[in-house]
Amino acid sequence: MTDGPSYGFDTLQIHAGARPDPATGARQTPIYQTTAYVFRDADHAAALFNLQEVGFIYSRLTNPTVAVLQERIATLEGGVGAACCSSGHAAQIMALFPLMGPGKNIVVSTRLYGGTVTQFSHTINRFGWEATFVDFDDLDAVKAAINDDTRAVFCESIANPGGYITDLDAISKISDAAGLPLIVDNTSATPFLCRPIEHGATLVVHSTTKYLTGNGTVTGGCIVDSGKFDWSANDKFPSLSQPEPAYHGLKFHETFGPLAFTFHSIAIGLRDLGMTMNPQAAHYTLMGTETLSLRMERHVENAEKLATWLENDPRVDYVTYAGLKSSPYNDRVKKICPKGAGGLFTFAIKGGYDSCVKFVNALEIFSHVANLGDTRSLVIHSASTTHRQLTAEQQEAAGAGPGVVRVSIGIESADDLIADLDQALAKATS
Repeated sequence: MTDGPSYGFDTLQIHAGARPDPATGARQTPIYQTTAYVFRDADHAAALFNLQEVGFIYSRLTNPTVAVLQERIATLEGGVGAACCSSGHAAQIMALFPLMGPGKNIVVSTRLYGGTVTQFSHTINRFGWEATFVDFDDLDAVKAAINDDTRAVFCESIANPGGYITDLDAISKISDAAGLPLIVDNTSATPFLCRPIEHGATLVVHSTTKYLTGNGTVTGGCIVDSGKFDWSANDKFPSLSQPEPAYHGLKFHETFGPLAFTFHSIAIGLRDLGMTMNPQAAHYTLMGTETLSLRMERHVENAEKLATWLENDPRVDYVTYAGLKSSPYNDRVKKICPKGAGGLFTFAIKGGYDSCVKFVNALEIFSHVANLGDTRSLVIHSASTTHRQLTAEQQEAAGAGPGVVRVSIGIESADDLIADLDQALAKATS
């Protein structure tokens, strides 16, 4: 789309980044299923490899189908650029890659997806990186956790699995005061419900596998660059501010300005880590984004109905949905997620672990899968699956205790979903 009118979200989710194919006039973005691209001549090839010209070299780095998706997600998030990759976990590593080094640490929320907790607790240690886990509702504790070796602050906008909403404005003030980038995982909210950059985020990461694609077909990830962080303000981020040996001393921030992180993610991150999104996956996600707002409105509508019904059911101990007035996070909905609290939450069933297992096994419409953000309603018992590798303390801190199930509410008929919950609860607690 050309510069000009300020288009609405519903228009941008269909058109941003996409143009009729210049070769054929195809209106839908083609799947460019190719590994390499022919150079015009030797000078053109040299310019591309020197980062003096933007273009396509090899599909581990750039691909026309993926490029459209990158531009679309960046536009929807209000960023200057984006880099897509193979999964949400890949996006997290790629987001940290230019920032970290041996002995450096990140300060992260205790309320994170279980796989992220494991990645930050164990996997990144192999790189010599460390993570300090803090309750992000305790702002003083967040401040105290930051030290001279901290290189980023990380949280989720709507936390998986509990649906807790992070006070991004308060956290970004702390990261700004410390001269650190704030990285926000916006998977559960999507840019339709929350735009973290407007609340001070430096980088936004997504598992595009979830709501952005919305149909449970492909995995993918994305890192969106706000373009607002001064990577040269101090010496903490030499990968972006200092000469890069692999590019004859080029300084990414000096050369590319607001797009420094985006160019680094592609030219070095994808080049060396190889966490590439394939064009078929990008195509499926592009089709998914076209209906994002419509789906998210229905996800929220259904989640509000089901959470209210569950909260009033005597077989349920509690419901964590932030859209409920009883939630301690309800006051953050209008500020952080003004269009709704999302479609993800947990609830505790009376009878604990055994009742949860019976409940999951008894459901008929809900699918028992390790995923979220699908058009279909999904359920999982986090303590025995996604959060199984965590300690009991970590499970409780993440809101994934043994008596809790997580639901990702789909876009089916709410009455049918309630009936399914009702019959499963009856079998679980009889």
